[in-house]
Amino acid sequence: MGKRRKPSPPSRARMAVLTTAMAAGGAVLASGTAHAEPAPTLASVKEQVDSLNEQAEQAIERYNGFQAKQQKLQGDANQIQEKVVRGQETMNELRTRLGSVAADQYRNNGIDTSVQLMLDSDPAGYLERAAVQNQVADSQASLLKQAQDEQRKLDQDRAEATATLAELDSVGKQLVEQKNDIQTKLSKAQDMLNKLSAEDRAKINAQQSAEKAKSEAKQAAAAGAAAAAADRASRSADRPDVNTPVPPAGGRVAGIIGFAQAQLGKPYGWSRTGPDSFDCSGLTSMAYRSAGVTIPRMSQDQWKSGPHIDRANLQPGDLVFFYDDLHHVGLYIGDGKMIHAPRTGKNIEVLPISVMPYMGAVRPA
Repeated sequence: MGKRRKPSPPSRARMAVLTTAMAAGGAVLASGTAHAEPAPTLASVKEQVDSLNEQAEQAIERYNGFQAKQQKLQGDANQIQEKVVRGQETMNELRTRLGSVAADQYRNNGIDTSVQLMLDSDPAGYLERAAVQNQVADSQASLLKQAQDEQRKLDQDRAEATATLAELDSVGKQLVEQKNDIQTKLSKAQDMLNKLSAEDRAKINAQQSAEKAKSEAKQAAAAGAAAAAADRASRSADRPDVNTPVPPAGGRVAGIIGFAQAQLGKPYGWSRTGPDSFDCSGLTSMAYRSAGVTIPRMSQDQWKSGPHIDRANLQPGDLVFFYDDLHHVGLYIGDGKMIHAPRTGKNIEVLPISVMPYMGAVRPA
């Protein structure tokens, strides 16, 4: 028998093929165990974007509240600081007059002890001590009493100014936090839309185009209805009838609805009160202001601006509120519809009040 031949080692080509096959097999095994994150559906993205926009609107109303408070505090601080300046001027004048008294006394036998105290470096401390002293003439006592009262008021005004400025600083920080919160939510919503596929974005664009056309048709119809409602309201106020409900704020409702009607199609702008864009409470507050009626800026405060109205008794011009925290408000125009500023990315529109969680209505006094 011949010698058995030893098997030759695999060639480099065969080794390459085996290595590739093993890698492919590993990849197959790995793919069998890996779980890729499913792409979000168009419906889920829309739901999340709507939720983020609603959260942003809540933050916007809080921002509006802080902004209104900041403006009030700034006005208060300015007035208090003006009082402090006037008080200091009064004190300077009184000290000058007391200086004249001291000069007279010095020329005549020396300065009275109480006047010396008033002119020292601690007039506030003097005022406490002077109250228990009885060493001055009647003519000086009146002047010292006036100085004592003025110093007390000046100290109170300074303390009030300090507290108001501290609160103003705190509100300013809250304002920045709310603004950042709004921008974060709106940016997140936009990022989600940007990550959609081209096909889904095309679907959304098509939906938006269809919604816009539908909205424009509704607005045209609603404009006529709003004008008719305003006209009826105006005529009812001029000629009241027992069978005709009296509209809110008398004939002013015509101006209120007319103002809101003129804003249809303008873009929503958070924390804006016009003239080019509005948020929800900015629109309602300016509509009422246009008719000479002042209501609060925030939707939650507008809820307290008049008697609450049952849904069955709604009249054109009433304010209608939505969601548990009352963060959205619209202006009722009749026939179950309202004019409102919806949210970022949309325009002021006419919408049935039934499309959102309805909470109630108010007729501002």
